[in-house]
Parts: sequence; C-alpha cells; structure tokens
Amino acid sequence: MIFNLFAPYAKDYALFNLIQYNTFRAGAACLTAFVFSLVLGPEMIRRLRGLQRGGQPIRADGPERHLIEKRGTPTMGGLLILLALVLATLVWADLRSGLVWATLVLTVGYGLLGFADDWLKVTKRNTKGVSGRMKLAVQAGLGLACAVWITWLMPPSLSGGLALPIFKDVLVPLGPLMPVLGMLVMMGASNAVNLTDGLDGLAIVPAMIAAGVFALVAYLVGNRVFSDHLQLHYVPGVGELAVFCAALIGAGLGFLWFNAPPAAVFMGDTGSLSIGGALGAVAVATKHEVVLAIVGGLFVVETVSVIVQVFWYKRTGKRVFLMAPLHHHFEKKGWAEPTIVIRFWIIAMVLALVGLSTLKIR
Repeated sequence: MIFNLFAPYAKDYALFNLIQYNTFRAGAACLTAFVFSLVLGPEMIRRLRGLQRGGQPIRADGPERHLIEKRGTPTMGGLLILLALVLATLVWADLRSGLVWATLVLTVGYGLLGFADDWLKVTKRNTKGVSGRMKLAVQAGLGLACAVWITWLMPPSLSGGLALPIFKDVLVPLGPLMPVLGMLVMMGASNAVNLTDGLDGLAIVPAMIAAGVFALVAYLVGNRVFSDHLQLHYVPGVGELAVFCAALIGAGLGFLWFNAPPAAVFMGDTGSLSIGGALGAVAVATKHEVVLAIVGGLFVVETVSVIVQVFWYKRTGKRVFLMAPLHHHFEKKGWAEPTIVIRFWIIAMVLALVGLSTLKIR
C-alpha cells in the first residue's frame, strides 16, 4: 500500500526513494508485524482464554506431563500470526504483484481451514476437528488453484519445469503436471509444520528460519543481476515475496514472545497450516521446491516419523518409535522439553545453512 501510494514521488522526494527498495520494505514489514503482534497479543490471548475456557484439548495418549502442564492453555494463537502477517504485507508489499496475492490467498485460506479445525476441537472438547478427508480435500483445492495461478504468472520458459539445486541449467520438464507438484509442495509443507507443532516454540522458530532463507532466495531470484551471477533461474517480480517472508518472521517473533515456555497460547492449526502453506507457496514461486525440503528438513523428518510409525504399526502391530511425531519419542525417553526444542532449533539452523549453500554450488 505504502509502495503504491508513494513510489510515484520517489524522484521528487529522497525519503520516498527508500520505498522503491524491497530490502527496506522487507525490514519495515518485519518490524511492523512484530510490533503489531506484541501490541495485539495480550488482548487476543485474554479473549481466546475467555472463549475457550478449558483451552486446547490434550491428547489422552500423549506424554503424561502434557495433561498437567499444558491443560487450560488457549489455542488458535495462529490468528495473531495471520493478522500481523497480512497487515504488514498489505502495508509494505507492492500490491500489483500477482505472486504476493496468490501467496496471501493460500496462506489465509489454509489459516481459515485451520481455524475451523481448532474451533471444532475447542467447542466439542476433543482432539477431533475437521475430518482428515475434508481437510485434505480443501488443502488440495486451494493448493491446486494457487499453484495454477503462480504457474500462469511464470515466464513460459520456467512455468512447466522443476528446478534442481546445484545443477544450474537443469529444468525437469513436467509440463501441465507442474501445478500438481506445486499443490503437493504446499500441502506437504502445511501438514509437516502442523505435525511439528507439539511443543512450546518448536514449530515457529524453524519456520522463521526457513522464512529467512526464502526471503533471501526471493530477493536473489527476483534480481536479474544477482540471479545471473549465481546462475539461478530469474523469476520476474518474485522479489516482492521477500517482503512477505520478512513479515512472516516479524509475526513469528511476536508470537514467540507469548509462546515461549511456559506458553501463554498455542498457534493451533490456524497457525501451523497457514505458515506451512505460505512456505510452500514461496518455494513454488521462487522455483526452489527441492531446497524447501532441505531447509525444512526438520519438518520432513517429523512427517516421515509419523508415516513410518503408522505403516509399521498397521503391518506388524509394533511401534518403531515410543510415540510419533519424533519430538514425542524423545519426550517419552525422558528428555526435557527445552532440550528437545533447542536441539531441534539447532538442527533447523544447520539445515538452513545446507540449503543456502546450494545457491552457490553450481
């Protein structure tokens, strides 16, 4: 909004010239989202606590201490992240960018799905919300629509190909199947973050780390000079998603202020589904779908642990892990919650560095 209002006056006023730089607007978006979250957070938590009374329902088969330590904590704190993210993006991004709107639509759409799931859980007082089939169907529909939208905005030379890290000129030709892959990336990222969100601060920090990586990726891929120098596939206009990613970091920092142990609020599916979907959409728009699997490797491992556990239990009646997702396995082994969370953060940082290294290894 600010860019669209004041950019025409950039030549006449030096102050407005700053607005033309998406690096400046990314920093401003991050700060805006952070401050908005801090200001709005206490009142929102108070209202959520009043509406939900009993807080988020706790799994009876989960770690025993959760029944004591986390009982009564309100959920749906993802609303705080969503509001801050959308506000900061609308204020600081170039609203003429179709990629920004496609990413926002997917993020908000997944957030509304998560809100419906959380609402059913807290009103019915059980851990079952929207049915699994319905959730997957809505995710698939929204994901495919936004993937088609993003693909349509791509240059024809890029729209039907899957870029691979390290190999500078390789584009795996998928043609009309590319939007389907994009849909799967968005759905997979969304559900992976959702599965990881089981301990205070566990999901939001790796998500912010991934958002930071993709803020840089979007900036580089959207800049002709840098993309040519690094031999990346140039995507016109995708640099605006650096503003979106920065806003996500700011919103995440503000939420973490209240989600730090002991958490005053949980993000719920409202936050986890929307954040994962946002990361997936940005990865598709920047042609770095494979890099997302590296940077978000922690989310991938958590998801794989659930798949392996379910598959092996149905096949043999035995469990591979004490409990899935993986972070609950370590809880069952006696690890303290802060130990698990911080070590998983470290893993996320290492994976982010590995993912960033692919930008230079060509």
